[in-house]
Amino acid sequence: MSAAAFSSVSKSYSVYDSPSDRLKELITFGRLSRHRDFWALRDISFEVQKGETFCIVGENGSGKSTLLQIVAGILRPSSGKVDVQGRVSALLELGAGFNPEFSGRDNVYLNGAILGLTRKDIDARYGDIAEFAEIGAFIDQPVKTYSSGMLVRLAFAVAIHVDPEILLVDEALAVGDIYFRHRCMRKVHELRGRGVTILFVSHAAADVKAVGDRALWLERGQMMDIGPVDRVVSRYLAAMAEKDSRYLTHKHSGPQEARDSVRAIEVVTNIPNIDGRHGDGRAEVIGIAVLDEDGRSIPLLEPATRIVLRISVRAKAYLAEPNVGFIMRNHNGLDFAGTNTTREDCELPSMQEGDVYTIDFHLELPELYCGSFSFSPAIADGPLDGYRVADWIENAISLQMSRTDRQIYGYLHLPCRVEVNTRIGEKNAERVSV
Repeated sequence: MSAAAFSSVSKSYSVYDSPSDRLKELITFGRLSRHRDFWALRDISFEVQKGETFCIVGENGSGKSTLLQIVAGILRPSSGKVDVQGRVSALLELGAGFNPEFSGRDNVYLNGAILGLTRKDIDARYGDIAEFAEIGAFIDQPVKTYSSGMLVRLAFAVAIHVDPEILLVDEALAVGDIYFRHRCMRKVHELRGRGVTILFVSHAAADVKAVGDRALWLERGQMMDIGPVDRVVSRYLAAMAEKDSRYLTHKHSGPQEARDSVRAIEVVTNIPNIDGRHGDGRAEVIGIAVLDEDGRSIPLLEPATRIVLRISVRAKAYLAEPNVGFIMRNHNGLDFAGTNTTREDCELPSMQEGDVYTIDFHLELPELYCGSFSFSPAIADGPLDGYRVADWIENAISLQMSRTDRQIYGYLHLPCRVEVNTRIGEKNAERVSV
């Protein structure tokens, strides 16, 4: 059963060149049109199932906030039908719904009343709200005296403690400090476990991948893709990288000339997994393998060892400046590390149609925590400040990091030399190196 359903929804705003144009249209009762339509959303159709975490990604101005405001009932669509089932709690624009002259305490009761809670209901929740917000005595001060961080703390605390059936979160957590953001993300996971439907807007790809069940990509008010989070986010990030590349190409002069050649070694033709694939198709990744230093395939990654990541590519058209690289991700989809031939000052000669290159990346693995890591290979054409992706394969090969006898705190252990300085007696000092 759906919690929210959009059917051919569009939203437009009237844009006037000057206030006088608005007045002229008003006094002629619309017979004299002096505006142009700006379409924030165009023909949007999708359903969010109850208990689902549905993420929305896109550039600023793509229509994400407009969509959430329609779900919240703040805006009405210009056309189409919207059906929302359940109590909606929204964390949208920073401070939205708060009266700046009221204290934080008064705003808690005001927002609760707007959401249909009785004073008795709010009394029962107030302690939890104040505890989660952690703004101390400021809760009895006017909201206009709050910093942006304090404001989002109180707003999020209210939003999650009014027993919402649908929670809307629109990038507001970006202004919070790291400690509070971590608490918020844990709370989002807790609400997911309780079956709360969540519509989540964020520019942080790692957060979207961590919490999302499905994702929608909006571009200038139109749906570009909808489906599994990994696929949608990967396509979106690739499009943004390509856009940045076009900008840099326009900003700077032409491409640099290739300097050094790299000899291909042994062609690999196996791709164990393809979670997603994108690019302009002028070249393709034809194989990837993870090997030991002797060229043998390895079943596990070992901490603090050397490996060889081998990538084979084939040109399907002329590439002036081919660039082969990879991204290494952890099990949460976080881009953990990565590099490419150009970044490593190993510039490849141009490729003609049918040319095959094999690149070996010799990597020294640090002491990493026990988890699963994937490698996403890619080939592009052009310099780092202006390239075009030809082929990019998401999570082409995954390997488990084996356990280590020594504890890993966090993600990895940094190489470390420890010195202990002790004072012996009153006059003598001894330095002990470990």
